[in-house]
Amino acid sequence: MKEYYTLTEVADLLGVSKETLRRWDNSRKLVAVRHPINNYRVFHKSELKKFEQLGFMFNEAANNEREPLRKYTSIELFAGAGGLALGLEKAGLECAMLNEIDHWACETLKKNRPNWNVIEDDIANLDFMHFKSKIDVVTGGFPCQAFSYAGKKLGLNDTRGTLFYEFARAVNEIQPPIFMAENVRGLLTHDDGKTLNGILSVFEEIGYKVIEPKILKAIFYKVPQKRERLIIVGVRKDINVPFYFPNPHSELYTLKDALLAGRLYDTEVPKSDGMKYPLKKLNIMEHVPEGGYWRDLPIELQKEYMMKSYYLGGGKTGMARRMSWDEPCLTLTCSPCQKQTERCHPSETRPFTVREYARIQTFPDDWTFAGSLAQQYKQIGNAVPVNMAKELGYSIIDFLNRYSAISNMNHLDSVQSLTQVY
Repeated sequence: MKEYYTLTEVADLLGVSKETLRRWDNSRKLVAVRHPINNYRVFHKSELKKFEQLGFMFNEAANNEREPLRKYTSIELFAGAGGLALGLEKAGLECAMLNEIDHWACETLKKNRPNWNVIEDDIANLDFMHFKSKIDVVTGGFPCQAFSYAGKKLGLNDTRGTLFYEFARAVNEIQPPIFMAENVRGLLTHDDGKTLNGILSVFEEIGYKVIEPKILKAIFYKVPQKRERLIIVGVRKDINVPFYFPNPHSELYTLKDALLAGRLYDTEVPKSDGMKYPLKKLNIMEHVPEGGYWRDLPIELQKEYMMKSYYLGGGKTGMARRMSWDEPCLTLTCSPCQKQTERCHPSETRPFTVREYARIQTFPDDWTFAGSLAQQYKQIGNAVPVNMAKELGYSIIDFLNRYSAISNMNHLDSVQSLTQVY
């Protein structure tokens, strides 16, 4: 564990704004000091001990790895370019089937894993009954959609017409011991929380006990990116085995770790294609310093770039944003050069390339993407970071190992009882 943490790092760790940290510093709730080398205002690691949620940073490094006791199979729905499926594979799960409707994402899956059973189709057209009781875990990230919510509970049929319904239908037809769904953080507050409450009541109706949904920060799971995902895990009600989310790691990774040889990769990021800035935007972005954004431009350039938005107030911190080598990257989107969510290279004035995008999502360099440049960015930007998926995979294997051990004991007890009878 390092000695000092920057304002940005502590804000990310605690999930608060930099302004909040400055207020805490002024009130002495969390005291900043001057770094002994560069004189920047930073926080010493001892200050972070005040926060219970950061206790893991002072323990031994997390080791979530679990070896499967037997072959465990998964079905992946809304599979995209395979970030979640690949991470689960790295943990030790075997994928029995993947479903995705996007053609180019399916081409990516088939290209990288010819042995995977990839079904390119609308999930509504699929029948999962032949997988009943043959699959250990169903996973996937269904898109968040609103549905009519009346009263305290919803039934499965009340969600017909949504992609969540199809995910729940698949779980209901397959009846795996456990399922895991991932979604955006916004699902927590979507429609004042009614959407999530409806989702949880449906899982309860189909026979699953849902663990309290949890926001996982990718930076704690060997991912050099400030990405957050909501994870929903359900265990079949007849199974009395707890599920534990993966322990966070104390070591944080930065953009330098993603793009250069070092702690995450043995080599520098491979050269690849990438989008280009038009000349007008290039001339603006050249003036943005590393780690800076539009407010770091000269006033006249601020007005030229922001136009009417300049006078509307608000941070708009994603605009004209250049990343920093020494911090995790901001959350990747479907394009590195959307005006509201700019992702400019830290030292070269250009958007990230495809392979740089993939590295930030912790895809291996040999995982290639099909389709146009825009399609490739979209697939990567929508993916679950592979390293975070792997850590979740270890938690699933840990659960399945304990469930298998108990099932085997129960089976032996049954055999012994029958032997005594006869």
